[in-house]
Amino acid sequence: MFGEFIKRLTQPDPAPLPDDDARLAMTALLVRVARTDGHYDPEEAARIDRIAAARYGLSDTEAQALRRDAEALEAEAPDTVRFTRAIKDAVAYEDRIGVIEALWQVVLADDVREAEEDALLRLVSNLLGINDRDSALARQRVAARG
Repeated sequence: MFGEFIKRLTQPDPAPLPDDDARLAMTALLVRVARTDGHYDPEEAARIDRIAAARYGLSDTEAQALRRDAEALEAEAPDTVRFTRAIKDAVAYEDRIGVIEALWQVVLADDVREAEEDALLRLVSNLLGINDRDSALARQRVAARG
C-alpha cells in the first residue's frame, strides 16, 4: 500500500515531504516507538491520536484515520535506522524537538519506561540529530505536563 511512499522517502537525497506525507511519516515513527516494547496498548494509540490532533489541528476522527494509516505504513517501513534517517532528511530541523517530545509522550503514556523504549528513543534522537541532553529536556517537559 505504501511502497511508493517508502521508496520516495528512502531514496538518496529525498525531496522535502509535503505536509500530509510528513504527518504520516512522523505519526508512523510514533507508532514504531509505541510498538517497541511489544505492548501497543489502547492508551498508547489514544495518546498518538491526541498528539496528532493537537500537533496538526485535526478532529478526533481525522487523527484516528491518520494513526490507522501510520500503523499500516509503520508495518511496511524499513528498519528504524533507515526510516528515521529518511525522516530527518525530509523534515525541517525545527520540527525535530517537537517530534522527540511527541515520542516521549508515547513512551510515557503507559506510565512505564521500558529499557527497549529508552534505547530506541536514544537511537531515534541521535538519528534525528537531537543530542541526549535535548532529548532528556524534552522528556522532562513531557513528564512535567503529566
